[in-house]
Amino acid sequence: MSNSGPIYKDILKRKNDWPIVNLSQNKNEFLRQVAQSAFDGIIERSGEKTIRELLETTIYREKQRIINNPWRVDPKDELAFWKYIQTKHLNCDERADGEQERQKILLEIIDRYCKEIVGNFNKSSYRFAKSFTTFGFARLLNATRVKGFKSIISRQLDLHDQIHVVGHPEQLRKLAQIGTVVLVPTHFSNLDSILIGWVIQFLGLPPFIYGAGLNLFNIKILAYFMNSLGAYKLDRRKKNPIYLETLKVYSNMALQWGCHSLFFPGGTRSRSGQIESSLKLGLLSTTIEAQRALIQKNSDDSKPIFIVPVVINYQFTLEAPLLINEHLKITGQERYFKESDAYSNSKKITSFLFKFFTKGSDISVSIGRGLDVLGNYVNDEGKSIDQNGNEINIKDYFVKDGNINIDKQREHTYVQILSKRIVEEYYKNNRVYSSHLVAYTAFKMLERSKPKLDLYNLLRLSVDDLEIDYEAFKSNFKKLRKVILKIHAEGNVGVNPRLQKKAEDAISYGLANVGMYHAKPPLVKIKDKIVILNPSTLYYYHNRLEGYGLEKHI
Repeated sequence: MSNSGPIYKDILKRKNDWPIVNLSQNKNEFLRQVAQSAFDGIIERSGEKTIRELLETTIYREKQRIINNPWRVDPKDELAFWKYIQTKHLNCDERADGEQERQKILLEIIDRYCKEIVGNFNKSSYRFAKSFTTFGFARLLNATRVKGFKSIISRQLDLHDQIHVVGHPEQLRKLAQIGTVVLVPTHFSNLDSILIGWVIQFLGLPPFIYGAGLNLFNIKILAYFMNSLGAYKLDRRKKNPIYLETLKVYSNMALQWGCHSLFFPGGTRSRSGQIESSLKLGLLSTTIEAQRALIQKNSDDSKPIFIVPVVINYQFTLEAPLLINEHLKITGQERYFKESDAYSNSKKITSFLFKFFTKGSDISVSIGRGLDVLGNYVNDEGKSIDQNGNEINIKDYFVKDGNINIDKQREHTYVQILSKRIVEEYYKNNRVYSSHLVAYTAFKMLERSKPKLDLYNLLRLSVDDLEIDYEAFKSNFKKLRKVILKIHAEGNVGVNPRLQKKAEDAISYGLANVGMYHAKPPLVKIKDKIVILNPSTLYYYHNRLEGYGLEKHI
């Protein structure tokens, strides 16, 4: 029987009151506004020569993408469309109205991108998808306690027995009734999107729109659920400015239409295992642009946009070995890497979910305090609060010489401030598990024992050099735990209750969970030794606690 808290009631009982339903029912007008706004933005920043070059670059890149990296989900007429666009573009030089024709071509490309990006939300399908997702998750969880056919029908566990929603869920519910909420979660696993979708349902919130990789729509059943749950499509192969501007305007306009939104500002899963510290500013900037536009339209009664950081906490990550290997190959350099296709069909995804849930490890989702688009905290009434606890009017941030105006340089500064604040909130809302601390302790002790070795040489050590005396390990674990608990008391990190158990119990629980799934666990206890079996995976889990200054205490 569940005893983990109340089941939240829906904050909007009538589906026709959901903002996403309004957008879906008026999709054509919405897409017209997106296309026109994206077109106007590109024209404003471009002269005739620049538009010519922009079209040439886009056509070339798109044809190369189709040839070198095709996906099954791509439209069948993709190559034909871009050949047609190329022919029209080449003919512009021979026409007296060539500039106007180029602008028509630009609008045609934007219109195609809009139709590709837009989701196909259906409120009837949403109800089924919501029920099916909850049922499926719950059955997988029950499989950990109840074997055989009984696991399919058992009600022994509810999802909220194992997935703990902590932090400020009540404030999130209040803010969703006052204005438009943008959830910005950390991103560690392929499970994150499904997990956040369940949290939205669990908290009784209306559907959120969110971007999902276009490649995931290869799988028909997955495409059905993503469409039903509010997804719009992102194609990470497309790096051209026309597509990126269209995507940004889509997000901006959806917020202006009042649609609650979800995106991962880290851009992709954390390869290193560390909490994201460098966020992608593109989609994040649309929250500021949308807030300013709403104030311009309705200065005295504009709908506020709230940013809510969310930290997803797992004791282990199924993809950890793959992710850390990708991180180590990058060697600290920021560069493009091809998205992994490890979960490219329904069988692999089902296997992924089953393996995760049947391990019985706790999961927590930490809901941070709401922020305005400038990174100020907001109270339960949605009012922005400065550092001294005084109410402030966010409108004042967009006023110059008594008028609300567009200032790109100013808004770029604002998005950098917002990004920094979100990262600060990630660290505050991170929840430390025993598994994180045993990994951190072991790896730091390994580093200290080989001070002359760099990271790569450290990871190549032989088995004989990867043993740690258990009593020394326990002593350091207790020392670091004391520091963590002090940081926790100051309100700058969360902790899982099991971390505060007797040291030997906390260590045993951490060791059992950090290596729960992996074929070669990163860390085990053998007699009076802590033995490192997989240094690179251990490094991944250790990274979760980087940034708290713990290295000074070991």
